[in-house]
Amino acid sequence: MHNVASRPSTPGSACVVAGEQHGHPTARRLRVLFVVEGYTDIRFVTGLSEICELTMLSPAQQYHQSGLHQRILASGAELNIDLVKGGRIRYQAASLAYLLRRAKDFDVILSQEILRGSLNSCLVGRLYHKPVVTYMNVPPVQYFRCRRERKQCSWMKAKVGETVIRFLIWMTAKLANRCVAVGPYMAEVASLQCHRVTMGYAYGIDTAFYSPVSETVKVQLRTKLDLPLDKFLVLSGSRVSHEKDPETLLQAVALARAQGLDAVVLNLGGGYQDFLRLAKQLSLPDVDQWVLGRPAAHPMTELADYYRAADVLSQASLDEGAGMTTLEALACGVPVVCTSVGGMARLMPDYATLTPRRDAEAMAKAFLWISTHPELARAQALRGREFVSREWSRERAFSSLSTVLSEEAQRA
Repeated sequence: MHNVASRPSTPGSACVVAGEQHGHPTARRLRVLFVVEGYTDIRFVTGLSEICELTMLSPAQQYHQSGLHQRILASGAELNIDLVKGGRIRYQAASLAYLLRRAKDFDVILSQEILRGSLNSCLVGRLYHKPVVTYMNVPPVQYFRCRRERKQCSWMKAKVGETVIRFLIWMTAKLANRCVAVGPYMAEVASLQCHRVTMGYAYGIDTAFYSPVSETVKVQLRTKLDLPLDKFLVLSGSRVSHEKDPETLLQAVALARAQGLDAVVLNLGGGYQDFLRLAKQLSLPDVDQWVLGRPAAHPMTELADYYRAADVLSQASLDEGAGMTTLEALACGVPVVCTSVGGMARLMPDYATLTPRRDAEAMAKAFLWISTHPELARAQALRGREFVSREWSRERAFSSLSTVLSEEAQRA
């Protein structure tokens, strides 16, 4: 375990719970254990640390591999971090032992997703009468089915895997006190199993940081970031993963180029090298000239400039939870083209161009339209910024979560 320094920033009202001191009722900050079973976002961790007394339990490999350890230290967030070494099986056993030993020290357990990590949290929570709130960012069955669609697993493995996932969902849904699901689509998915569901907003959008700039500043940003000044820049901020659809995006840019649009596509992410390899595997023409890749930009200090330098943000997916990347782009006043699936299909119709699943031709047409109607496309994106500011602000995200955690602590 290690402690890192404090940063006095508050996105919403802090979680408090009733206590007693010298016979008189008092209020103190809620003690929350955040159980992570994989990767998590620095913005969620820092925001959570500002509304409670936070301890995070995380697998050591993902914590270091993702660079989260460096980002937390640089952020100045105040929290305790307990790391568990080993792969899935070892983590499952070690995290269970940790929970059995430490659960009594906390007012609420906040557990990432509703699968194996949350099963441990829910079992121990019931044993010690500690409230457990699961936090659901992705639709587990739908995402797993994307693996089968991509032929990444056999028919038998797909059936067994989905059965295990459904069992874990059923168990955690029965045992958890509440599920916070990100966005309307995820809330709908969660409601099929969980008896108490509240819609959440993940880490929300910091609309002061993610904000529009003029065309003059946009050119300056391209110079600063060493991006081509005279190209139609398509930004892809997603990792290459089974639920994403980088193939359609790459094919769409190639089709738009074939119709005269001088476009380049930039992928920002930990797996950007996979994106570059995929472009070559698809045998698209001259990919070395128009397919670019860079490591993930820091989402609290660097990423906004990449959005603002782009002509369009494109999110192609087979399924999607909430589509936070598209919301960030809209906050920057950048036009968005995305697949009409999952959370994006629910949130984006009025503010982005939605294209059918795996339809590269439709996505290419959207790029061409934006390139010839930039003012209309930007006006649509700016309406999206108003929506993001109203419904998806960072302040609302953590104020809402603060309320949920406090309510569950008081109900216990």
